[in-house]
Formats: sequence, structure tokens, C-alpha cells
Amino acid sequence: MNEFISKLQELNIGIVKENEPLANHTTMKIGGPADIFIEPSSIENMIKTMELINEYKVNWTAIGRGSNLLVSDLGIEGAVIKLGRGMSKLEVNGTEVTAGGGYSLVSLSTQLSRQGLSGLEFASGIPGSVGGAVFMNAGAHGSDISKILSKALILFENGKVEWLSNKELMFSYRTSVLQKERPGVVLEAVFQLQSGDKDIIFSEMQKNKEYRKETQPWNFPCAGSIFRNPLPNYAGKLVQDAGLKGHSIGGAKISDMHGNFIVNTGTATAQDVLSLISFIKKQIYDLYQIEMHTEVEIIGRK
Repeated sequence: MNEFISKLQELNIGIVKENEPLANHTTMKIGGPADIFIEPSSIENMIKTMELINEYKVNWTAIGRGSNLLVSDLGIEGAVIKLGRGMSKLEVNGTEVTAGGGYSLVSLSTQLSRQGLSGLEFASGIPGSVGGAVFMNAGAHGSDISKILSKALILFENGKVEWLSNKELMFSYRTSVLQKERPGVVLEAVFQLQSGDKDIIFSEMQKNKEYRKETQPWNFPCAGSIFRNPLPNYAGKLVQDAGLKGHSIGGAKISDMHGNFIVNTGTATAQDVLSLISFIKKQIYDLYQIEMHTEVEIIGRK
């Protein structure tokens, strides 16, 4: 492992740290250390990182802005690669937009709205990265990434880089082919948007932001929606109807504002959150015979 780290530093890959607390890199402010934390300074260095990972046979995990993650208290074995500032290019060519995997989704929707480009209004309050959004087909307000994505540049674990079309990404509700069938990292994404009226676009974005502000607990560290909606039912309403809002285990609490959010009241551990998730699953199944499945990605040592 020392030789692997030395090689990363020798090639000037970007930021390289040992035993970096991942609580510093998740919106829930929870997570033990990464054995090695890497934030490549460019797409080229991201590719070099994957080549080294393969050469030294190091386990790896990619993260973005950490908005849909619950990281184990024991941390993550091997290398954690963060898609950050070095992966945040932006090119606008008419209504076609190319964004780096590390670009903030909120910033992207704001930037494009100022240019009169419509299609990303739904994302104005989603605190993730472009890469993470493509990976999980992020969505809100009746739309999602699959509606506007043309193609994405993917780095696969064997080091191969390939463009995948919208169809090849096999999008469905909060999923894509990248999660299980073909694990990979989103380096860039190309979106096809539409020209629109700036004032109308801005108004729609503000409405979406206000709705989130009024209904979701962004004043506490959280990871966004914990469960996928078991359609035609909605996770938050099931939890609310079951009288579970406000229930807590340790420092983890079901939000008083929204039943599908678990917040960190200040001292929560990943185990607290996992115990609360298990509690909710059991209660909802016992009451309604509905199985709840997590939307938040749970990663790290067990």
C-alpha cells in the first residue's frame, strides 16, 4: 500500500491522504476513515488513478458530494476516490451541455437557468454531483436525469473509458446499469436541454427550492431520501401515517418535517442510522405488509 501511495504522489495525481475521516465528505456528517483518500485533479489523473488501482490490486470506491451516502463507522477499505473540483468542467454548445462528473448539480441548474436553458429545473435543490446523479438517475418534481441525458463518459474498473448512450445506461427509478451490472465512474455527462424563458425557468426553480425548504430538514445533516418510494405508495407518508416521525435511536432521528428523512442531531453514528432504518422497515411491514428498500447507498466495512 505504501508503494501505491508513493506512486500516486510521484505522478502528482491530486490530493492524496491516509486515514481521512469520511464524515468530512458526506452530507450526513457520518463515516469512518478511508484507508486512502484520493481527489484527482483532472479526468486524465482520474484515469491514471484507476490504472494504478488495477496495477496494485487495490479495492476502490468512488464518491461525489456525499449526498446519498451512509458510510460505515469503520470506514472504507482501500481507496476512496472523490470526484471534486478537478472533475468539474462545463461546456455549453447551444442547447447541448457537457458537464464533468464532479460538477455540483445545484450549481449546474443555476448556471444554465441564467442562460435560458430549460430541463434541469427539477434538480435545483438536489445537493449532489452530476456523476452521482447519473449513477442513480436522480430526480424530483416528476422528472429525472434520464429525461435529459444524451450520453455519459464512463470509466470502468478495468480502466477502459467508453461513452454510454441513454439507452445503454438502462435507467429506471433511481437506478442505472452503473450500480450493479457495469460498475463505473461517470467522468462527463452530455445533456440535451431546450431554450426557454429565463423568468419562467427561474420561477420554476424557486418554486422547487421553496418546496424543499418548507418540507425537508436541510437544517440538519442528512442524506436525502432514505427509502425508495414503494409506488403507488410514498415512503414519507407511510412513515408519517405509522406515527414514526420524531422517533430516534442514539443521535439519529426520523425528521419531524418529512418521514423519509433521517437526520443527524449531532452525535449520530452510522449504526444509529442503520438501526433506525431496520426499525422503520419492520414497523411498515408489520402495519402495511409493504417492504421498504433503501435509496441511500450504504457502503464501507461491516
